[in-house]
Formats: sequence, C-alpha cells, structure tokens
Amino acid sequence: MSLTVDGEDPLIFDLGTGLRQLGFEMPTDGSFCGTALVTHIHWDHVQGLPFFPPIHVPGARLDIYGPKQEGGSLHDVFGEFMCPPYFPVHFSELQGDVQFHDVMDDDLSIGNAKVKVRPVPHCGPTVGYRIDWDGVSVAYISDHQAPAGLNTVSDHVLELCDGVDVLIHDAQYTPAEYQQKSDWGHCTVDYAVLVAKEAAVKRLVLFHHDPGHSDDELDELLDGARCTATYFGVPEVLAAYEGLTLDILPHP
Repeated sequence: MSLTVDGEDPLIFDLGTGLRQLGFEMPTDGSFCGTALVTHIHWDHVQGLPFFPPIHVPGARLDIYGPKQEGGSLHDVFGEFMCPPYFPVHFSELQGDVQFHDVMDDDLSIGNAKVKVRPVPHCGPTVGYRIDWDGVSVAYISDHQAPAGLNTVSDHVLELCDGVDVLIHDAQYTPAEYQQKSDWGHCTVDYAVLVAKEAAVKRLVLFHHDPGHSDDELDELLDGARCTATYFGVPEVLAAYEGLTLDILPHP
C-alpha cells in the first residue's frame, strides 16, 4: 500500500507481502527512492522486504521508519529475523541502501510530507501515522485494539485521525469474533466506524480483513458498516481490496 504525489518519492505503508507486487510498479533501474512507514514488526507487516524488486539494484534507497523496540533498535531487530536460518540473506546484503529510523511519538518532515507518529494500542510496540501532503490528509491505523472496550478511542488515535480526508483502519472482527479474541490486538468493523465518527473523518477505508472471511462476508460487513456510518454521520465507507486506487483531491 502506498501514497504518492506526482514528482515526489512515494510513502509505503508497512512491508507486507503486497510489497512484491508494488515493487513491479516502481523503477528497478537503481533510481528508486522511497520511505516505508512501518506500524509494528509482526510478520504480516515486514516479511515483504526481501521480495521488493527495486531494493535489489545498486543506487536504490529505502528509508524505514518504525516503532522503537524494547529489545534493541529497529535496525537490530530486523537483523535478527532477516538472516539465516530464517532467511538466506541478511538485509545488509541487499544491493540497495536500506536505512532504519526509530520513532514512537514524533513529528517528521519527509520530503514535502508532514508525518505525525503516535502510539496505537496493539500487542507490542505499535504506532499509527498521519500524513499531510499536497493539501490532503491520510491516517493509517493498521492494527488497533480498543483500549477499554469498544466505546472509547485513545487520544493518540483521535489526534492522528482528526478530520482526515481518508482513514485506513483495522476492521478485522465481527462482534461475535471480538468476544473470543478481544485481546488479540484488533477491533470490530463497527469500532472502525466509531473512530471515524469521533474524529470527523471524511472517508473510511476498512482494512486488515480477517483472512477467514469470504468475499461475500466482507460485502455483508461493508453493508453493515455503511448503515452504521449513516447513523453516525460518516460520509463514506469503503472496503480495501487488492488493486484499489483512490484519487484524493486537495481542498479548494
């Protein structure tokens, strides 16, 4: 998943398996330069790095921002799982230049983009991101465990999401599934709509679908979310899918 502005280097959200396909849309002649905003280092958010075609070419550069770890720097922790015997190549052996940056509660400038980083409730060190860039705003809250049940939203999350044009938010569980997995680090579809309502979001994109849900089930969950959104006054709700592209226009 990426955020792009014409003429500027891309911002990439997390480094999951979709990174391989994204790489085929990027230059592979050594001119690639981009930034990855990693929310946390669970496998599904980092295992795509060695399969990213542009970073296998000399001259390419990827800056990776992610949450500070209790067991060492982001650089050190990546080096512990992208190495033999878990993987045949250490990230330092990639031909492109990979640089790591520890963040947790920070405000950054990456090119012309203003990036706000805040902690998000999940299992282990986790952050969310808000990007204000070229007149539009996007918040990315990939994995979000409701901090005190499904009726409250953390102040950090509300700060990231406040009035954004697009919120990409965890929406993994039905209420019944959440009852069984309330401490697994995720939330319900309706909780995502609640976050959008509390933060006055303009467009909500449901993300991090449960892998056990079929397409038909996702369609039903989307229909229910749109009903809830109408009740709450959230203008638009979409469900993310592979290949989805959104054009976000600046405010007049």
